[in-house]
Amino acid sequence: MPWINGEDCIGCGLCVENCPIGTISIENGVAEIDMVNCIHCGICHDICPKDAVKHDSEKIPDEVKANVTKTKEFMYACAKYLDDPKEKQKCLNRMIKHFNKEKIVIEKTLEKLQMLKKK
Repeated sequence: MPWINGEDCIGCGLCVENCPIGTISIENGVAEIDMVNCIHCGICHDICPKDAVKHDSEKIPDEVKANVTKTKEFMYACAKYLDDPKEKQKCLNRMIKHFNKEKIVIEKTLEKLQMLKKK
């Protein structure tokens, strides 16, 4: 999914003019994408003269870091509020199960999407 790097965006409006469904606007001199209505056509990626329109894959390291940070917060909260240091590891195991489930959902989704290519 696309996103705008506000530091790179010069607010030229080319993405706004070329978005086929009008989901991009300029707010405070920077393009913003309405992700609820964006159809992920990629035109904004191609049209931006400053490469300010980025792809989600560039956020992977930040998302991983956020997941680990949140898991640590949960671990410490479980130990604190359940008054048992062993709860940290139990919480960690629950979070590992959670992310394994997410991984399975993603893998199965990708399988189904790959099948669409064959139709």
